[in-house]
Amino acid sequence: MIKEKTRNKKPAPVPTAKKHNPADELILKIKSRDANIGVIGLGYVGLPLSVEVARANFKVTGFDISENKVKLINSAKSDIDDIKDSDLSKIVADGRLKATTNPKTLVEMDVVMICVPTPLSKTKDPDVSYILSAVKWVQHNLKKGALVVLESTTYPGTTEDLILPLLSENKRKVGVDFFLAFSPERVDPGNARYNTKNTPRVVGGITPECAKVAKFFYEQTIPNVIQVSSTQAAEMVKLLENTFRSVNIGLVNEYALMCDKLNLNIWEIIDAASSKPFGFMPFYPGPGLGGHCIPIDPHYLSWKLKSVNYLARFIELAGDINSHMPEYVVDRIGNLLNRNLSKAFTQANILLLGVAYKRDIKDVRESPALDVLKLLEIKGAKVSYNDPFVAEIEWNGDKLKSRKLTESALKEADLVVIITDHTSYDYQWIVDNARVVFDTRNATKSVKKGRDKIELL
Repeated sequence: MIKEKTRNKKPAPVPTAKKHNPADELILKIKSRDANIGVIGLGYVGLPLSVEVARANFKVTGFDISENKVKLINSAKSDIDDIKDSDLSKIVADGRLKATTNPKTLVEMDVVMICVPTPLSKTKDPDVSYILSAVKWVQHNLKKGALVVLESTTYPGTTEDLILPLLSENKRKVGVDFFLAFSPERVDPGNARYNTKNTPRVVGGITPECAKVAKFFYEQTIPNVIQVSSTQAAEMVKLLENTFRSVNIGLVNEYALMCDKLNLNIWEIIDAASSKPFGFMPFYPGPGLGGHCIPIDPHYLSWKLKSVNYLARFIELAGDINSHMPEYVVDRIGNLLNRNLSKAFTQANILLLGVAYKRDIKDVRESPALDVLKLLEIKGAKVSYNDPFVAEIEWNGDKLKSRKLTESALKEADLVVIITDHTSYDYQWIVDNARVVFDTRNATKSVKKGRDKIELL
């Protein structure tokens, strides 16, 4: 009886080996800080990101085509507004951040983030050449099981349609041999409150495994990471954010034009409307849009939609209004010169205050001040500028230097035009010493004396 029971007893199941999961392996590497991190593009997005990741005890290698930039970073020197030399000194000294121009080092990277420029062509078509160049670096040096994330702003479908096919060559399988995601940068240069670390992140992956790995990686440095359904959704999020700003700035710029026609003060109107505690968010007019995001990014979406026979009317209209603001500013300057000084442009000495595209930074990318300067020179005016953050600019194949702001410089100018409202300017002193001030930013709102000298946009 005992023998029979033993004979009929089923053998115990043979334990099987645990299934190999590349995503979990990379997550473990990230968690233990054994993952090497690469950042391609060390500009206004890539350098702050590199610093935050290095601060989280990862080893970061920055890649850039500029030898000068690489030398600066390896010497713990920053050329970016939001990053101080002191932010770099410890992480560079500890070996947690280094920079190189050699793409072959990418083969050692477990995570690669692409943070390169995405400008527009002269016809306002997307220029993705920088993205493609970076991806080709990765394509030829991709480590098996690595995560690749595009952060550069672009049109919906870029990650899946352009990057995925290149990285999938040589029978690589996404979600197994490599992971691919999109996470839009949200850098606001000069913002003292929000930075790379405390600004929430949006992440979308090509596959669920891709999204899982990317989300986990960003959670190591950023407390709030939101996962969306796809890379296209993540790409569209960034465009909505910047289109929202572009359209509302376009609206308030048009309001400024209407208030001028009706002899009303646009700044008074906005301040009064802002007293409403719901249903209103203040935006402010100005001499035009600057920076790399708002004047450019919405056109990526507009271009994409033309391929499906749809006209993005709000984007096109806002772009048209915003792009013509420098011309409007110059027209107003002409009227001021004629009315107040009985002078033509060719007789005028004009001093521009500020050439950076926004206050308290040195960034002149797409700055409306450059358009105003060019238009004034075309009309024959003698133009100089002062900017405490921008010592010189490339101009007509030469360098134009910032003029020292003195009483004599202000008094010599027929007209002082405030283009960038830097907080370091003493606006009462400026008004005291200027003949006429055209304020395109309402920077003189606290000035009490000499308001009869001031004309607001």
